[in-house]
Amino acid sequence: MNRPIAITNDSDLTKLRAGDAVEFSGIAYTARDAAHKRFVAALDAGEPLPVELRGAAIYYAGPTPARKGEIIGSCGPTTSARMDDYAPRLLDLGLKIMIGKGKRSPEVLDAIKRNGAVYLIAVGGAAALIKSRITACEEVAYP
Repeated sequence: MNRPIAITNDSDLTKLRAGDAVEFSGIAYTARDAAHKRFVAALDAGEPLPVELRGAAIYYAGPTPARKGEIIGSCGPTTSARMDDYAPRLLDLGLKIMIGKGKRSPEVLDAIKRNGAVYLIAVGGAAALIKSRITACEEVAYP
C-alpha cells in the first residue's frame, strides 16, 4: 500500500481518486443524523449554524464519553446513509469532506460532484485506532 495522501487544502481534494488512502489532519466535526436534522431546521428558520461549514469536514460519529484521563471515548464511524436527506444542502453551503461508512444516495453523489467535495470511508470496527489519532476534543454545539 502506498503512503496515505495528506489533505491540507482544497486543491488536495482534486488529486484524490477512488481507492486512495487518505491521512486527514485538522478539525473534523463529529455529527450524526440528529445534529444534521438540527442544522437543516436552523437553516429553514433562517438561523445561523453553530459552526461554519464552508471548507469543513464532518465525521459521522457519535463519540462515547471519555474515561478519566482520556481525550475522547470510542469514536467509530456510523452509517452515512442516515445523513443523506441532509447532506446535499450542507454540501451546497460549502461542506468539503464527509467521513463515514457505507454507500451514499445518488443525490449526495451529485452534490459531492457539484461542490468539489469528497466522501471518505472510515473502516468500521477501527474505533480504537481512530481514537488513538484524535489529539483534542471540544463540544462546540448540540450536546
